[in-house]
Amino acid sequence: MTATIKYAYLKQQTWMFRRNYPRDLQNLFGTQALKQSLKTGDVKLAKSRAAEINAKFEEIVTKGRQGLVDLPEKQRQAVRVAPVSFPAVNPLIGRTTVAELARTYLNKRSGELRHGGFKSVRFSVGLFASTFGARQVGSLNREDGKAFLRLIAKLSPHVRKSEKTRGLGLEQLVAHSVVRGNRITPQTQKRILSQVSHFLDWAMYEGHLADMPFKSIRLDQKIKVASYAAPTNEEVGLLLGAQDPRIGQVMLFCLLSGMRSGEAAGLLREDLINKGNLGWFAFIRPNRVRFLKTDAAERLIPLHLRLMDLLGELPAEGELFPDVTVPVITKGFAKLRSQLGLERPGLVFHSTRKWFITQCERTGVPEHFTASLVGHQSARSENRMTYGIYSAGISDEQKRSIVDGIQLPEAAVR
Repeated sequence: MTATIKYAYLKQQTWMFRRNYPRDLQNLFGTQALKQSLKTGDVKLAKSRAAEINAKFEEIVTKGRQGLVDLPEKQRQAVRVAPVSFPAVNPLIGRTTVAELARTYLNKRSGELRHGGFKSVRFSVGLFASTFGARQVGSLNREDGKAFLRLIAKLSPHVRKSEKTRGLGLEQLVAHSVVRGNRITPQTQKRILSQVSHFLDWAMYEGHLADMPFKSIRLDQKIKVASYAAPTNEEVGLLLGAQDPRIGQVMLFCLLSGMRSGEAAGLLREDLINKGNLGWFAFIRPNRVRFLKTDAAERLIPLHLRLMDLLGELPAEGELFPDVTVPVITKGFAKLRSQLGLERPGLVFHSTRKWFITQCERTGVPEHFTASLVGHQSARSENRMTYGIYSAGISDEQKRSIVDGIQLPEAAVR
């Protein structure tokens, strides 16, 4: 079904604009309508350009009705507004190779994304460039997109973790994946395809493509988001009882506050605030060490009594965990989990956050109270925006009561 754009129509793969002038002004302008090519076959770009010409149309009509009807013809011509101009079609459009564009795009994105996000984009675009790098970007078509999707569906989830696969192209990685058996999830496939599509959207915006070749590519498989497992109290006792020298303290912080690993690893001493009788609070906010995942992530969390006892062992200024990063935490947890024999699906470091939320739920804490502590949007009502506007949130006293109600398993307290 062809898209609809007001006052525009598709003619031989190019959108054209036409809007009739009011009858009383048609003689003045010497024409019945404002007509102009939008010089694109892309619907989104055509809508944007049609909006520009609509604004110009209103300007022309306004000027025509400002008492200029009786002026001589030459002066009438002088008040006409020039039509909206668009960049001329580049005769070399589509000639740049995918590899060249990928390098330019990744250089640009490296300064815009955080380290982890950029690594993901670099991997996805790198897979694409390794297969189609020598091709001119204008030669890409829907069949190429389907072929790319078929290839990435054959990848093993371990290809990014092995030194043997470093620097290999997509087809080589597929060959390497054959012996591993398991495959990346549909969710990961969708992320790779989305990041490559974003790259091609950028190429079109920059004038290297006339149209998006992969816009109709879809995953056939149903995407099922893998959930995290909440550790049992016995598992929490084993994890904390191991007293891991690198991640043990960070893990305790996350279990008793619901912080994300990056939020805990990025804590500074100045992020800790003493509120007198209410004790110490951690102010989760952007700082020189880390950003936040969402706006809702900025919050004040009371420090559990067990954590306040720990403060004397941590640095008096600067970073509370100076040698700990998110990769150190996740890899350290995987190693510890293996040593303790706690290998089960979904049990990862982020599970500490799920344990905190589960404890809040089991002690009867309302869902929207827990949401404010862990940095989620409130789910109290269907209209979350309205609730956020009219609610000032829970008080510090309420937060303190909730956090102090969280109890560690006896095995972990010893």
